[in-house]
Amino acid sequence: MQSQDIKPTEPKDDQVVENVELNIWEALIPVFALIGMLAYNVYTYGSDALSGSNQFVLLLGGAVAAIVGFFNKVSFEQMLEEVAVNIKSTASAILILLMVGALAGTWLISGIIPTMIYYGLQVLNPTIFLAACVIICAIISVATGSSWTTSATVGIALIGIADALHVPLGMTAGAVLSGAYFGDKISPMSDTTNLAPAMAGTDLFTHIRYMLYTTTPTIIITLIVFIIIGLNLDTTGKADTHLILAAVNDALNVSPWLFVVPVIVIGLIIMKTSPLIALLIGTLLGGIAALIFQPEIVTAIGGGTHLDFQTAYKGIMNAITVETSIPTDNEALKGLFTAGGMSKMMGTIWLILCAMTFGGIMDAIGALATISKALLKMFHTVFGLFASTVISCLALNVTASDQYLAIVIPGKMYAKAFKDKGLAPENLSRTLEDSGTVTSVLVPWNTCGAYQSGVLGVDTLHYAGYAIFNWLSPFMTLLFAAFRIKIRQLASPEKA
Repeated sequence: MQSQDIKPTEPKDDQVVENVELNIWEALIPVFALIGMLAYNVYTYGSDALSGSNQFVLLLGGAVAAIVGFFNKVSFEQMLEEVAVNIKSTASAILILLMVGALAGTWLISGIIPTMIYYGLQVLNPTIFLAACVIICAIISVATGSSWTTSATVGIALIGIADALHVPLGMTAGAVLSGAYFGDKISPMSDTTNLAPAMAGTDLFTHIRYMLYTTTPTIIITLIVFIIIGLNLDTTGKADTHLILAAVNDALNVSPWLFVVPVIVIGLIIMKTSPLIALLIGTLLGGIAALIFQPEIVTAIGGGTHLDFQTAYKGIMNAITVETSIPTDNEALKGLFTAGGMSKMMGTIWLILCAMTFGGIMDAIGALATISKALLKMFHTVFGLFASTVISCLALNVTASDQYLAIVIPGKMYAKAFKDKGLAPENLSRTLEDSGTVTSVLVPWNTCGAYQSGVLGVDTLHYAGYAIFNWLSPFMTLLFAAFRIKIRQLASPEKA
């Protein structure tokens, strides 16, 4: 996720709530209820399910969990307290979502995003485009430690280029996220890369070196698959490129100087500036660039006849807060030349709040700890221990709706079990990242899935199958465990 900013004050200090009154079947009741309700809701609403009905279903799932809690001596006040803690932990994420919406608005009217698309169309073609998306986003995310910043900057531009090239947006979003989460997973500046070894009891750089064993073949396979897809991609985008380039030139002033703003933002992140501050600066610089390079567009959006202070203020503020668009006669560009501002992110924020409510109640009643313990008891072999960890991380990404909990809870639950099996802690930290960090983006109501879907404008279910790096990673860690590849032992193993 983000480096430094989007997390509770100290995730490693979060308490895992246990409830001896609650058995595994009771703990699973809210899970089965939620899955059943979501399945029917998606069947009924299709792609519109995230417009509001899924949010209410998450609240209904929380209500079922609350009823189970009442029968197991958990007070309503305890549940509300845990919900409050959960929602508080997403405060930075919500603010960053709003800032991403604001940034997209000023970067549109300033010509930054259209300029990225303009030059990108001249360099990239459908054959190499998807593989290039993976590589570009991997480089940016390694440098920044942030999949969220990567998708909010170059990710948005790559989606725009894909639309112009007629490359399916689901494929493109999958390639963007594959590269973005590669860097999120191995960058020393990523918070999850620091959190996983803290939970397992190893040091950061041992953890990163050990992750490379599973991460390297996974990203190579991902690139090969996207190269094959690109070679077989049937699009008409290349033939239409010259028309789109001409339309972009007609609509606004294109200048390579506009790249200065995204370079500054990425530079700020690399220098460990808070992503929230970096995005705010990027939004303001985008507004200034709009006044310098696109004064006619600012005047039109501000509803004036000439550019004075009030018109400039209204034009920039409208781009930041509500849906705005750059006028164009080219049908292919109308979607690319529209941004929703902060208002576009409200549905995603709504989803996060409802998901955190369900996850908070599940944690308060002790269901998350009960499920993890039950999984731990089911497996007795070394491979079974790895499989149990992977399943726990996946289950928590679905039920707790939070990437951090999918690392913290299994990390605390399984640390002793790995030690008892004589396994070095970097085995656990690697597995937490291979299954907890990267799969969070595949769940529509997880904070990561909701964020990336909102930022890229592509439904989670549309990109999930193409986020090859993300869903392949847990299989790779299980493959290494099954064949005992790079499974490091403790120097003096403590037998159970």
